[in-house]
Amino acid sequence: MVSAWFLDRSPADQKLPNKPSPTVHVGVNELAKFGVDYYKITNTANFDEELNEFRQKHGYDYSDEITINKEKLPNYDDKVKMFYEEHIHTDDEVRYVVEGSGYFDVRNANDEWIRILVESGDLLVLPAGIYHRFTVDTNDYIKVVRLFKGVPVWTAHNRPAEEMDARLKYVQKYAEGQQTRSAQVSL
Repeated sequence: MVSAWFLDRSPADQKLPNKPSPTVHVGVNELAKFGVDYYKITNTANFDEELNEFRQKHGYDYSDEITINKEKLPNYDDKVKMFYEEHIHTDDEVRYVVEGSGYFDVRNANDEWIRILVESGDLLVLPAGIYHRFTVDTNDYIKVVRLFKGVPVWTAHNRPAEEMDARLKYVQKYAEGQQTRSAQVSL
């Protein structure tokens, strides 16, 4: 089950949940309306098989692994700050959480932030062109598998990026509400 909510308008610390009072939770169906897909790999003992099945089904032919913590990631503080800058990518951002936890913040059609908690077993797909950012939580540790179609493209394009082709396509497909998709909750 996804754990997502509208983010407090002025978060004091990016690593905290920053839930406003009252908290308004967001489900997978709402996330899917603007292109965000959430999956839960339920059999963590056999996650390789389930992850490979997902990769084949969706055409992700390249993967790597990254550990984000002070001991493993050079220039940790600078990287965490950079990941938290609002940006888009020209390709989907696909992350499977092996260990640890963190937050992806995404913008909905009303330009409001929604915070998505990701933990071990969660697989999140953010479509190309969606404004988003990432941060670790107070545990300062997450290990993820990153999936790509073809050669990885690492470039983040900070906001504003309204005239970029990926953003224009995203807005046309999702932000204007022209297409509603069914949510994915398991593989």
